[in-house]
Amino acid sequence: MAEQESLEFGKADFVLLDAVSMPEFLANLRQLLQEKPMKNNNRTPLVVTYNPQARPLQHIIKNLQPILQDDPSLSQALGDRPLLAFRQPPNLKRILTSNYRSQSRNTKAGTQPCSESGAGKTEASKYIMKYIAAITNPSQRAEVERVKNILLKSNCVLEAFGNARTNRNDNSSRFGKYMDINFDFKGDPIGGHINNYLLEKSRVIVQQPGERSFHSFYQLLQGGSDQILRSLHLQKDFSAYNYIRTRGQLKCSINDGAEFKAVADAMKVIGFKSEEIQTVYKILAAILHLGNLKFSVDGDTPVIENGKVVSIIADLLSTKSDMVEKALLFRTVATGRDVIDKQHTEQEATYGRDAFAKAIYERLFCWIVTRINNVIEVKNYDTTIHGKNTVIGVLDIYGFEIFDNNSFEQFCINYCNEKLQQLFIQLVLKQEQEEYQREGIPWKHIDYFNNQIIVDLVEQQHKGIIAILDDACMNVGKVTDEMFLEALNSKLGKHAHFSSRKLCAADKILEFDRDFRIKHYAGDVIYSVTGFIDKNKDTLFQDFKRLMYNSSNSVLKMMWPEGKLSITEVTKRPLTAATLFKNSMIALVDNLASKEPYYVRCIKPNDKKSSQLFDEQRCRHQVEYLGLLENVRVRRAGFAYRQTYEKFLHRYKMVSEFTWPNHDLPSDKEAVKKLIECCGFQNDVAYGKTKIFIRTPRTLFTLEELHAKMLVGIVLFLQKVWRGTLARLRYKRTRAALTIIRHYRRYKVKSYICEVSRRFHNVKSMKDYGKHVKWPIPPKVLCRFEESLHAIYHRWRANVLIKSIPPEDLPQLRAKVAAMELLKGHRADMGLQRAWEGNYIASKQDNPQNTGSFIPVANELKKKDKYMNVLFSCHVRKVNRFSKVEDRAIFITDRHLYKMDPMKHYKVMKTIPLYNLTGLSVSNGKDQLVVFHTKDNKDLIVCLFSSQPSNESRIGELVGVLAHHFRSEKRHLQVHVTNPVQCSLHGRKCTVSVETRINQSQPDFTKNRSGFILCVPGN
Repeated sequence: MAEQESLEFGKADFVLLDAVSMPEFLANLRQLLQEKPMKNNNRTPLVVTYNPQARPLQHIIKNLQPILQDDPSLSQALGDRPLLAFRQPPNLKRILTSNYRSQSRNTKAGTQPCSESGAGKTEASKYIMKYIAAITNPSQRAEVERVKNILLKSNCVLEAFGNARTNRNDNSSRFGKYMDINFDFKGDPIGGHINNYLLEKSRVIVQQPGERSFHSFYQLLQGGSDQILRSLHLQKDFSAYNYIRTRGQLKCSINDGAEFKAVADAMKVIGFKSEEIQTVYKILAAILHLGNLKFSVDGDTPVIENGKVVSIIADLLSTKSDMVEKALLFRTVATGRDVIDKQHTEQEATYGRDAFAKAIYERLFCWIVTRINNVIEVKNYDTTIHGKNTVIGVLDIYGFEIFDNNSFEQFCINYCNEKLQQLFIQLVLKQEQEEYQREGIPWKHIDYFNNQIIVDLVEQQHKGIIAILDDACMNVGKVTDEMFLEALNSKLGKHAHFSSRKLCAADKILEFDRDFRIKHYAGDVIYSVTGFIDKNKDTLFQDFKRLMYNSSNSVLKMMWPEGKLSITEVTKRPLTAATLFKNSMIALVDNLASKEPYYVRCIKPNDKKSSQLFDEQRCRHQVEYLGLLENVRVRRAGFAYRQTYEKFLHRYKMVSEFTWPNHDLPSDKEAVKKLIECCGFQNDVAYGKTKIFIRTPRTLFTLEELHAKMLVGIVLFLQKVWRGTLARLRYKRTRAALTIIRHYRRYKVKSYICEVSRRFHNVKSMKDYGKHVKWPIPPKVLCRFEESLHAIYHRWRANVLIKSIPPEDLPQLRAKVAAMELLKGHRADMGLQRAWEGNYIASKQDNPQNTGSFIPVANELKKKDKYMNVLFSCHVRKVNRFSKVEDRAIFITDRHLYKMDPMKHYKVMKTIPLYNLTGLSVSNGKDQLVVFHTKDNKDLIVCLFSSQPSNESRIGELVGVLAHHFRSEKRHLQVHVTNPVQCSLHGRKCTVSVETRINQSQPDFTKNRSGFILCVPGN
């Protein structure tokens, strides 16, 4: 609301215009169209919208942030997100929220979109429904959700069957709709009721050039599956049906195929049964086929040229083809007690067919509305039990229409708009006067156009156009439209708002015996009387009613209850179409007058459906007939702005030191007076009982400038304080978190250590010294500590176990450990479970016959080489570089490795100092292959074997004692476990591989291309 915004982009509130005149109003309207999608008077129950808009209307629903509510239940429903009303830009949402608040205060409220055709009334009504659905039922009650879904889906269904493309609008409402939405004490919708008015059923049979019939026909043909169309005897080509055939290609923004599916889904959600939906399709198809019937006369007898179509119609309407044919060609007439069948002329048959088609569609539409009402009506609601039941009414009715050819339908539609405009002026003036009286402000008379004279011209008893039309329809004999026009000329010739060519002979725009003109509040409209009499009579032969009542389809039968009357029964003359419409309009206005009204005035800026063009002449016309200028004058009445003292003070208290941040004056009214005096505006305001009234917009803009200027400093101060508060809170939370983490870690460490101490408390008395004890899971911070603790425990346990072993067994134990370290995971059998004797040749158990010859040799070598200990001795089978295989023995001491010949009393064949030994190679199988690697590349290849037991593995013992010995001398012994084994014989590289053979009795070496093969027994 800042002044800069108002001057540059137009004033969002028309009441704040500097001068209330048509040029100022239109200039402001042009700016608003270019910049903002929706504007209104910010302090009246009236919103002005554009259609088309520069931006889509969906923004109303995207961010449903309601304004401040005084009603607690409504605040809860709206999500408790208050905003000050006068700080919000004017929009449709504001009107809807105020409307919703009205019903929540135990009153009736109503919203009335109003404009000419194509200006956006239907779209505004749909967004009203979506808004109500969005802000209600926060507790997600299933029944309320069901009602909301039905209310929303009903729009889709009613648009399909009641809307059509016109030259001004692709989705024009061709019927009037008033919907009551009932709310419970919580503000949630619990039901509703729909009233429909004057469906333009003549559109079923004929349309003006460039227009279409109702959407439902095109949706069925375009969206129906091939199976559905075949069952209905239809094809997708529109031009195949006379009732909807158009000249040339019509461009329409409606996607008929997609809408067909949407309507079908909506009908299912509402509660239509599948057979009911199928009946609807059959009725639409029957109407299309009716339009293709061709009549001719054979002599004096009328006949139907395409009789096959009659059978199709009969099948679709669930009746007999001969009865359909009779109803189309004959009329049953009762003369006294006699009943005769009167033949139709070709013209009468065509008229009867068209009247039948229109009536079927009208009955279908009314049945759909009734079906929806049966589903959503409030049932068994007791106010003493369930609380108050409030209502919001939404009126979506025809806009003012001026076509090239205006007929009976446009006459009724424009009469409806006259009634609603009359109500609008009365209620606006009444509301304004009541507010001035409540606040004690003197009322200033406002001049405005009162259209009561036009309403009387149409509806006055015995003198109005409708009364004259009814008199013409009730006259005996043939009455023509020209006779009706003559009656109008004679009875209304002196009326200031009525004229015709006979009354104004110089006016060549009017045709003789056809046209008359009414000066409506929205402009002059020329009506053609052609068809007025027939459309007002709305004649439908009783034969068609009885035909439908006797249908075997229960839905069709329900639509025609009067068909049960026999031809001889005398019935009262039915009311004419115009009288029925007049009565419904009077009832509607009475209903609206009982509610608190809120208005949506829709502006259509051009006829080209463009959001960028502004047709000033067209907009001027709409501003005039919508009474927008008068509404602004009424609302201003000398004062451009008004607001309650509490809200005004809340908004502007920072501009005065006497009211910021809080005042100490007796009341808010006194505080506002003090604020106004400080700013020097005391001569431009008036003080009511609860509100302040500001005369000129300039005062309000000045206050807004001061408010915006002060707001910057206040916001910076609040930001500083709040950021400091957040920083302190963040510091305290961080410090507390670190303290908690520190104590928690200490607790976890202590708990872990205590648990370890508890589990290993009696570990010394355990048989396995705690090997079976399961360690507790440590906290992550103690993972490395746990590894160290495990190592300490294992060293302690090993130390305890070692202490229990006799000293003489320790060397053997150390040798086994060395073997396990080198061979674990490489060889399966290492001989760890048996006692290692070491010197097997000197053992009588292993070598009972030759022990006596070996011991002297061993003793001689001890004297000669002065070795201290015998590490290992065993019989072997060796192979040399000449592939010669021989049985030998190896004798390993702590200084040498001796190769001996057992057959020559263990004569030493070769001596290898241990310092010349670089490593060992063994295979990964169960064989006893060993290769001793030497520095001079003269490797020794042997296979160990034992006599007792024959399959005893001694590889592990050999590796272990040598590795232990080398380790004691701080030397490293390389042990390779591979297959095949790599070796070197006098510098020549070769390999020794191991193969298992079933028929092999003893291990033996054989020659191959790469070296040798050790063949071992398979078992």
